[in-house]
Amino acid sequence: MTENTAAAIKAEAGESLLREAWVRFRRNKLAMLGLAMTVTIILAAIFAGTLAPYDPIKQLIWTEGASAKLAPPAGTHIMGTDLYGRDVFSRVLYGARISLQIGIFATLVSVLIGVPLGAIAGYKGGVSDDLISWLVNVIFAFPFILFVLAVVSVFQNPSLYLIFVAIGLVNWVNICRVTRGQFISLRGREFVEAAYALGLPSWKIIFRHILPNAMAPITVQATLGMGSIITLEAGLAYLGFGAQPPTPSWGLMISEGQQYIAQGQWWWSIFPGLAIMYTVLAFNFLGDGLRDALDVRQKR
Repeated sequence: MTENTAAAIKAEAGESLLREAWVRFRRNKLAMLGLAMTVTIILAAIFAGTLAPYDPIKQLIWTEGASAKLAPPAGTHIMGTDLYGRDVFSRVLYGARISLQIGIFATLVSVLIGVPLGAIAGYKGGVSDDLISWLVNVIFAFPFILFVLAVVSVFQNPSLYLIFVAIGLVNWVNICRVTRGQFISLRGREFVEAAYALGLPSWKIIFRHILPNAMAPITVQATLGMGSIITLEAGLAYLGFGAQPPTPSWGLMISEGQQYIAQGQWWWSIFPGLAIMYTVLAFNFLGDGLRDALDVRQKR
């Protein structure tokens, strides 16, 4: 068998596995719901400038009169306005951009840290595995939110870049554990032993033979982690360490409007809270669906 023929067979097998995974994913109603919800969030973030009826930081009290100040949902303000006369619906749409940016980039930082460390621990074993496992356990034992607060609080008015780097620095441990487990499981498989026997260098065995077969559970873990990252960012904003006013951030909107809920002005906090819940559910449904679809044991 020639090398080109072997490559063609391998590519065809890969395409067949992807088709089967898509069939399993499509049969999962919650997975399809999660995909649809995720797409709506992404579209809302991309087209916020078109969908939003008002500027998210414009104080309408100066243009529409005192009635625009903390007004309930009605008319053109379908989610009402806040204390400063800003349209809540417009701010919720623009807030999706902040949450998705931090969710995506913090996850990328987590993957860039967790995958190499997990690969080293799982492939090398021994002292390397012990040291990395010890570091993972230490970070797991330390409250995530306190570590992020410690990093962010060092800087005054932290930028979004600092926020997603700080979150990524504490969120890589789950991805590291998944990667390590996959490498431990795969390094004893026949195709890896054959690569050893052929005298292939370690980097080629890792990147061409083990890592591609470990990407499915890593992708699932990263997708599931995005929901927790978005929740963590909202918590930071709620505590005043995330996006700063007048940036439209869901956590910041909840923090600003919480004191008015007891007075009957519930919309300022409730709608961004519902947006967070919707987004977290979307990524959880999508992640669960990917896990079931990519699991070969689910093959039917």
